[in-house]
Amino acid sequence: MKNILMIAYHFPPVRVSSGIQRTLKFAAYLLDHGWNAHVLTVTPNAYEKISDDQLHEIPAAVTVDRALTVDTARQLSIKGRYLGWMALPDRWVSWCLGGTWAGLGMIRRFRPQIIWSTYPIATAHLLGLILHRLSGIPWVADFRDSMTEDNYPVNPHQRRIYRWIERQTVKHCSRAVFTTPGAIRMYVERYPEIPSSRWALIPNGYDEENFARAEASAEYAQAKAAKRDSIVLLHSGVLYPSERDPTQFFAALAELKKTGKIVAGQVRVVLRATGHDDLHGRLIAENALEDIVFLEPGIAYEAALAEMLTVDGLLVFQAANCNHQIPAKIYEYLRARRPILALTDPSGDTAQVLFDAGLHGVVPLDDKQAIIEKLAMFIEDIRRHRAEIASDASIAQHSRQARTQLLAELLNEIQAG
Repeated sequence: MKNILMIAYHFPPVRVSSGIQRTLKFAAYLLDHGWNAHVLTVTPNAYEKISDDQLHEIPAAVTVDRALTVDTARQLSIKGRYLGWMALPDRWVSWCLGGTWAGLGMIRRFRPQIIWSTYPIATAHLLGLILHRLSGIPWVADFRDSMTEDNYPVNPHQRRIYRWIERQTVKHCSRAVFTTPGAIRMYVERYPEIPSSRWALIPNGYDEENFARAEASAEYAQAKAAKRDSIVLLHSGVLYPSERDPTQFFAALAELKKTGKIVAGQVRVVLRATGHDDLHGRLIAENALEDIVFLEPGIAYEAALAEMLTVDGLLVFQAANCNHQIPAKIYEYLRARRPILALTDPSGDTAQVLFDAGLHGVVPLDDKQAIIEKLAMFIEDIRRHRAEIASDASIAQHSRQARTQLLAELLNEIQAG
């Protein structure tokens, strides 16, 4: 077995939506391709929310070292205030100190052929850079999405530090991996001096084993057995106020309710674990939608999958300024084999995934009138059992096993080179 050192902030027992799955599944399925993963992550106290529901999915062969880390905002602040430099590049910068020593120890113990680090925590790439420079071991930087944009991070000083880490990363890594074609195009334009061979595409995906357990769960059995008079539409996961703004969706719902095309008790919209319930709750109240739209708390991962499998339709929200991003949940939505309505720019990468799967339920997020027409049609298609569903062949290409095959080929190519 060849060894890979994987640096990841998000790893069980953290409780987040789909962000944790990429590293966890790569670590598990790389074993099938001759690579043994050794994971460098943080101590659980660094997480705001934890859950043990996926700890059992870490294979026994996968070593996990947890370097002492604190969250500056929660654990080093006084009455919620702290010095800005204490959270640069992010609130978990303390991971760099313990992570460097822990990482060097893991390098001595396991002699990895590759170092791999994954965003969206900038400190992870900073750790990857440090360990690569100290050891000379080839480094794969898993960006997923873009690390910086013209106005992100919002704080200019933080943005400069992010951009410095980003620049050093693409300069020194063997491969820079992204999850969408649009993100790669952005970086090709930003860093024209970097050879094209350095950019790599490995999209997110769904995990069949998790779905199998979800389909065997009590939650799934209860939902399937329950009698339901209303059509249930679900958005599962964080609903960012800007990047996934539901304002026009709520306005469209209110208009459809006013004209009688949607009736309370016949249509139910569930927003699960939005992360911004206070804000969305006010918008729901302003549009008098309390009897149609319901904010629900987060639940365990496989319970969330079971819910996706049993609702009547699934909702995606993605603004046009995120055309180069694809929500990881879109692949789980496809595997759930339920109708999908995507409120997103038809020219973006998210829409393209659905078009490639033969689905056409796409409407701009900010176009109230278009949403009214598409949503009414979507509900009617569900009611008449004629809504589009992705084919088995188009679903299979998005499995985590298929994505891990791509990563293994990339790792073997780097090692051979």
